[in-house]
Amino acid sequence: MSGEEEENAAELKIGEEFLKAKCLMNCEVSLILEHKYEQLQQTSDDPMNQVSQVFEKSLQYVKRFSRYKNPDAVRQVRQILARYQLAEFELCVLGNLCPETVEEEAIAMVPSIKTRGRAQDDEAIEKMLNDLSLIKKFE
Repeated sequence: MSGEEEENAAELKIGEEFLKAKCLMNCEVSLILEHKYEQLQQTSDDPMNQVSQVFEKSLQYVKRFSRYKNPDAVRQVRQILARYQLAEFELCVLGNLCPETVEEEAIAMVPSIKTRGRAQDDEAIEKMLNDLSLIKKFE
């Protein structure tokens, strides 16, 4: 057995490289890929020649699974989640999946929000989920 600790996302033991990495929510990736797609359309007479199948499938995927479409809403979601001192991984999981309940969904999907040293209480998690819900409602 090596001296390395076993990875466990529930306890946010996901490797040092991943903890330091900047993660993007699907809605953020969608905005980036849409912008790139528009650039390709403007610079080519035949934009389909410049778009690979992987690019197109990736764009379709993130558009389909993005919970937020409006760039301002996407920015607000990241700002709200950042207030709660979440790791990038936690922030993106919550932003992508948009749980509605604390115990059944949020903690089940991201148990590390309760198990880490800066564990959030249920009221703080509920407020965070309500804030996300409001953004979605008014988008």
